[in-house]
Amino acid sequence: MDTEAIVIRIKTPTGDMDSSVDCPSLLNFNDLLVAIRDVMPEATVTAFEYEDEVGDRITVRSDEELKAMLSYYCNTMNEQRMNGLLPDPLQIFPRAGKTPGIRNIHGLKVNTRPNPASDCTHAVSDSIANNSLKKSSAELKRILTNGQINAQDIHYQEQLGHGNGGTVYKAYHVLSKRVLAVKVIPLDITVELQKQIMSELEILYKCDSPYIIRFFSAFFVENRISICTEFMDGGSLDVYKRIPEHVLGRIAVAVVKGLTYLWSLKILHRDVKPSNMLVNTRGQVKLCDFGVSTQLVNSIAKTYVGTNAYMAPERISGEQYGIHADVWSVGISFMELALGMFPYPQTVHLQAVAEWCGKSARIQLVRRSQPKSSGLSCHFCRHWHSCLCKTPCYTSKRTF
Repeated sequence: MDTEAIVIRIKTPTGDMDSSVDCPSLLNFNDLLVAIRDVMPEATVTAFEYEDEVGDRITVRSDEELKAMLSYYCNTMNEQRMNGLLPDPLQIFPRAGKTPGIRNIHGLKVNTRPNPASDCTHAVSDSIANNSLKKSSAELKRILTNGQINAQDIHYQEQLGHGNGGTVYKAYHVLSKRVLAVKVIPLDITVELQKQIMSELEILYKCDSPYIIRFFSAFFVENRISICTEFMDGGSLDVYKRIPEHVLGRIAVAVVKGLTYLWSLKILHRDVKPSNMLVNTRGQVKLCDFGVSTQLVNSIAKTYVGTNAYMAPERISGEQYGIHADVWSVGISFMELALGMFPYPQTVHLQAVAEWCGKSARIQLVRRSQPKSSGLSCHFCRHWHSCLCKTPCYTSKRTF
């Protein structure tokens, strides 16, 4: 990557602009920002985004995040060449600044007092035009009012990951001397993502389970909201590759108990996958990331929210679904953890198939045979294959 030139495609509302970079290793964030501003002189651009392998937008605001983007693109180029394909340009999407009235659609206000926890006027007001968000906004207001963590008391240490509209950092809370995970979410995002974030806050506030990450507080700084939760020093299970069967048994107990707790609150997780299963050095396993969760009693959604590769057939085909869809995702996840790789071939990436072949091809895809599971016990295979029953979901055939 140091000596190979690349093409960066700047995507703008008026058209695309390709720019050749002879030496990517010398490229820095400010240089690229200047190039974007030359293409969009009338816009105030302070950051840009690129898409990862599942289509999630990842924001770049620094040299460190730029290097991560270039590293990801280099790996993508190598994979495309190995498959005999001509590498696509690196596509970036400038983020133009919006006026306050457009950015803050919920009428949220920042409290600049040194101790917002003791301010009787509260840190947030919830004048919301959309009636469907009033309940979530009221819950959000209560969470922020009760929070005891302020921005000036947080020291950020390192970036842990990015997803669901925000970036997760490892941070240190000075007053409590506690290490936290802080999810920072910009407010100038889509209405749908804002609804998901409201849902996440409401669910975290309600949850009190040893198998669900603990929520501490939330606060606003400028146009970003920060959500503070406990830090799991072991990271997520997706980085551990193949996990021994006897260890997976204990992990499964925690995951199932966490999901059972959510279901008892009439909540679907809807994005169960190894990267949303966190561990720590005390041996605890907890579920995280409820950005795509919703109240089961309020809606049995027919959406495609979540990670397609782990979706149950009824979700892929756009049918109604319930807790059995979470069970399917658990089955796929634990087969992956047991095998050390995704149980279906890489060519079966559902989002790519959706783009190439349309819905009918995706429905055919989920009718394929169950994944091979050589080296695993018959009991293990029977147990997790029962989660992958393709019979319509509202039966007792898909169980733990």
